[in-house]
Amino acid sequence: METAYILSFSQLNRSHEKKQQNKLRDFLLVYNRMTEICFQRCTSNFNYRNLTMDEERCVDSCAGKLIRANHRVMGTYVQLMPRMVQRRMEEMESKAAESAKAAEEPRQLPCMGTGGGGGSARA
Repeated sequence: METAYILSFSQLNRSHEKKQQNKLRDFLLVYNRMTEICFQRCTSNFNYRNLTMDEERCVDSCAGKLIRANHRVMGTYVQLMPRMVQRRMEEMESKAAESAKAAEEPRQLPCMGTGGGGGSARA
């Protein structure tokens, strides 16, 4: 019994680690995309090591805009997700009910005729 508990805990831990890795990957994808967009929009002078004041303002504005947009999208997602999950659950329950109903109905086999001489005789 103890071995099963340890195995179950180990599987749960791996599942949690996988979810954390996926979250980190998603964050890094968003961060990298934001960096690419703001770099392309805002940098124009490669003669100096540091950003110019205009480039710095542009990057601040660009990053702020993308972060606010991301927060709005996530807020909408958080609001809509429970409804989407509820709808999927209802669909799955109705499909399960239909399957159960279909399984309960007696199956009728096609009726095979026993008489009548299936072939025709030629004279």
